[in-house]
Amino acid sequence: MMISKVFNRNFLLLFLCQGLFLTNNVTFVAINGLVGLQLAPLGWMATLPIAAFVAGGAIASPLVAKHQRLWGRRNTFLLGLLVAFIACGLCALATVLQSFWLLTVATLLAGYFNANASLYRFAAAELVEPSLKEKAISWLLAGGLMGAVIGPNLASSAKDSMSHPFTGAYLALMVVALLAFVLMSQITFPPLNDPQQVQAKGRPLRQIAKQPGFIIACIACALSYGIMNLLMAATPIAMAQCQHPFSAAVWVLEWHVVGMYAPSFFTGDLIKRFGALSIMVVGLLLNFACVAVALSGIDLNHFLVALFLLGVGWNFLYIGGTTLATENYRPEEKTTAQSAVDFSVYATMTLTAFGSGALVTTGGWTAMNLGSLFPLALMGAALVWLKIKQNKDQALKTLS
Repeated sequence: MMISKVFNRNFLLLFLCQGLFLTNNVTFVAINGLVGLQLAPLGWMATLPIAAFVAGGAIASPLVAKHQRLWGRRNTFLLGLLVAFIACGLCALATVLQSFWLLTVATLLAGYFNANASLYRFAAAELVEPSLKEKAISWLLAGGLMGAVIGPNLASSAKDSMSHPFTGAYLALMVVALLAFVLMSQITFPPLNDPQQVQAKGRPLRQIAKQPGFIIACIACALSYGIMNLLMAATPIAMAQCQHPFSAAVWVLEWHVVGMYAPSFFTGDLIKRFGALSIMVVGLLLNFACVAVALSGIDLNHFLVALFLLGVGWNFLYIGGTTLATENYRPEEKTTAQSAVDFSVYATMTLTAFGSGALVTTGGWTAMNLGSLFPLALMGAALVWLKIKQNKDQALKTLS
């Protein structure tokens, strides 16, 4: 009964769009670093196309928020998918022309689609009853399991389907974007607040951002994605350096994405029972476990287990942070607040995506993992601070 309340027609279609979105993203991660390594003037620039993808998302986040206020959810999501179609076509052309900079520009353009699709999780919460929002966010992200299965296999099977490596994969992603466009066109979203009402009643972003819960939500979403991106973007390159075949990297990425999205079927229930903060702490501990395994060796199983743990840790932190964010803004503030959360995510991912290429090609896989310990410690300090703040607030409320 609970599942049927969440999986209404609109939610199911959005669930499928989420799976196609992750198919695009996983395929991009699997191949963009390797294509970049082939075309880049210097080795340390290999992950620049991945960095451009997330930088484009950071740049586009405020623009997407504006477009959603003006045109609504569906029209803006459709525009994002059209941009994805064009960007993938330009990526395919870049492989034919052997142009590193065209590839980078194309992935930067694709960032507009990325910024759009990252809001699917917030839109999902609007398609169900308010009491089911945690489950809606969690189960919507479970659609990423489609990406776990399709993305790596698409990258592997289409790798050599054309005369230039990976051209076929980019062409296949154009088809993925078209399919998602058709599905998205059938979804009816509830109307967003009128822009004049948002201006009249919504608090300014600086006031929203002063709330401890919103601060930690941004930190958790940004650093969980940043650390995950730091390690995941470099994995195909690191495994190639360790003499593992591309098929092995595909296998590792597949299980990593399973780790990212399979827990989504029950993460919402865990948050409902134990609270977002407790689940975020578990996610942080899983990230530390990932680094420990990665530092213990470079066999295939080390990569496999480390990336799987990284995926589950990301799931707990990201869904917990997203849920926490929804508790710290009013309905009329949703586009402003959601854009701020995603801007923090993309800005952090831009730094880690670019840094991953420099670290893995100069310092190696060990340096990459050691470098992730500082942001993990920072996140731990932030979660402790919020817990102390919550306990003090609760004590004051009890006394009053």
